[in-house]
Amino acid sequence: MTNGRTAEFMIAEARKAFWVMVGFLGLIWVLQIVNWLSAYSLSQRFGVRSWDPESLPDIVTAPFLHWSWAHIESNSGPLFIFGFLAAYRGVTKFLWVTALIGIASGLGAWFTAAPNTVGAGASGIVFGYFGYVLVRGAFDRHLIDIVIGIVMALCFAYQFTGLLPQEGIGWQAHLFGFIGGILGGWLFRERRPAVPTSTPPAVRPADSRAALLKEIDDLGL
Repeated sequence: MTNGRTAEFMIAEARKAFWVMVGFLGLIWVLQIVNWLSAYSLSQRFGVRSWDPESLPDIVTAPFLHWSWAHIESNSGPLFIFGFLAAYRGVTKFLWVTALIGIASGLGAWFTAAPNTVGAGASGIVFGYFGYVLVRGAFDRHLIDIVIGIVMALCFAYQFTGLLPQEGIGWQAHLFGFIGGILGGWLFRERRPAVPTSTPPAVRPADSRAALLKEIDDLGL
């Protein structure tokens, strides 16, 4: 694929990623209104109840539901930012990564939270996207994504505290979602053909800079 076609593809995928995340946020906010009007009965009914086999299908529904306006507000910004960054290189891959994160986060909380604890909220997905964005550049060997991962790690360093045990917070979903995101970065990494033996193993600094500038140029920045 030529540089021009690569740039066009990435711009098209970035547009898709933007609207996918707008749709996701729109859906959870509409559900929040219904949930609030029903005194959060949806979260109680369709949240993940740990150690309850009948609640396993709720792994799918729990990320769309929240417990309060403050809860959904705190999730919405990071969800959009990390979701867009996770999706802009390919929406199809992003959907598979999302499924993996949702399963890892939901099952992890189901197995490790106190019995009959009900968990709901998109924070497990948020932490999964966070983990995915942090490692994707290293696994795919895209320099621009490595830079994005480093910047996100520095800007959102406080997010790491959400991986630690805390009273009243579903840290289990956070932790296993984060692990799911890292696993997704590995499983869905770009496979490249083997490098011929005649290719020099070392990459000169100038070559690295040229590759980074090429990636930036492909993005149209």
